[in-house]
Amino acid sequence: MKILLVNGYQKHEFCKGELNFSLYNIMLDKLRHNHDVQLSSVEDYNVIDERNKFLWADLIIFQFPIYWFNVPGKLKLYMDEVFEYSQFYSFADTYGQGGLMKNKEYILSTTWNAPEEVFNNPAAFFDGKNVDDVLISFHKTMEFCGLKKRKTLSFHNVVKNPQFKFYKQTIEDYFLKEL
Repeated sequence: MKILLVNGYQKHEFCKGELNFSLYNIMLDKLRHNHDVQLSSVEDYNVIDERNKFLWADLIIFQFPIYWFNVPGKLKLYMDEVFEYSQFYSFADTYGQGGLMKNKEYILSTTWNAPEEVFNNPAAFFDGKNVDDVLISFHKTMEFCGLKKRKTLSFHNVVKNPQFKFYKQTIEDYFLKEL
């Protein structure tokens, strides 16, 4: 399988990205032995090269921290610049059906300072919504381009109560079962 691993971390003074880079490197280590892997970073890229990587890949994995309940700004800019009309999507008679990246899949792997218990609980902060509900705009962007969603990975309470061994094991188990 041909896999594109996108590091969506954006430099930030408060968090230096150690966890994000660690998870990204765990994924790379697990994947490169059995798959053909290319790497991308939203901090430094060439638009044409990135478009070609998406065309090449069967599976795209996005690893990023959540900033203000959404993707980092540079990941959004990356998508704005890379996802080109007539290469990623076109207009169709039915809105949202013009995706040109069909037969490709994606995985989200996200880190949150929000604790896990604030999801899927109607009395908590996210009003009963799960991680995928909160990130609906990202998922709809991928669907608009024709990509199919695989199970999302999300790691919680990463600043106040990090559980690195658990996060690492979760990634290893996921890739053993799913890839």
